Amino acid sequence: MRLVTWNINSLRLRMPLLEKLTTTLQPDVICLQETKVTDELFPLDAVRALGFEHLHYKGMKSYNGVAILSRLPLSAATDTPIWYGKEDCRHIAATIHAPGGDIALHDFYVPAGGDEPDPAINPKFAHKLAFVEEVTNWFAHQKPNRTVLVGDFNIAPLEHDVWNHKQLLKIVSHTPPETERLTNWQQTGFVDAMRHFVPPQDKLYTWWSYRNRDWRKSNRGRRLDHIWVTPDLVPQLAGMNVVQDARDWSSPSDHVPVVMDFLPLS
Repeated sequence: MRLVTWNINSLRLRMPLLEKLTTTLQPDVICLQETKVTDELFPLDAVRALGFEHLHYKGMKSYNGVAILSRLPLSAATDTPIWYGKEDCRHIAATIHAPGGDIALHDFYVPAGGDEPDPAINPKFAHKLAFVEEVTNWFAHQKPNRTVLVGDFNIAPLEHDVWNHKQLLKIVSHTPPETERLTNWQQTGFVDAMRHFVPPQDKLYTWWSYRNRDWRKSNRGRRLDHIWVTPDLVPQLAGMNVVQDARDWSSPSDHVPVVMDFLPLS
């Protein structure tokens, strides 16, 4: 099974890029974030024309939105919580009926948190911290197994998940309050599948700001996009790829797709 997670930054605007991704990589499942489209305007026919007959999505106008596109049958979860008391389309889940056994799949778009890393004066940052705390508490009571958790978490937790650790310690996405909370979430029963393939001492990024005119030359990236798996799926991890070339596609997202390959599940 080949799984992709990607903050597409507007699904309808970047349908040609989704088609290019699908043709190039032939994924079985794609998890999208920031689709920015209401459910009634979701490009259903165009997505199904790419081979994804099984869909689960939740969206709103102009902001947020998540979607799971699958060639494999899925059963959508209908009992996911309303995080932080907001119906802002940041999480969906489904059971993927994969060869060898079902897999629980969660697709998250964590709040970005604004610019000021102080919850007392920045409601967006307070929202972000509370969101991660709520999610952590929920998973701590789930005892997950055969579960994959993906998405744009808007947090780069490790020193080499950012281009300059010391400089970004006071920048939203890499501050200690965020990284500590993300670590707590991961410790509810997950393994960082990307770092299973790339050691923590090596640089690993998935996002480069639009402000960088030559993003490759400056390489001021952050790893904001993640794939976690429960320990029982670690033996099935077969390969990982951060599709950096996608950052050079026409009218690209500032995030690039992350690919995870799984051996036949048993």
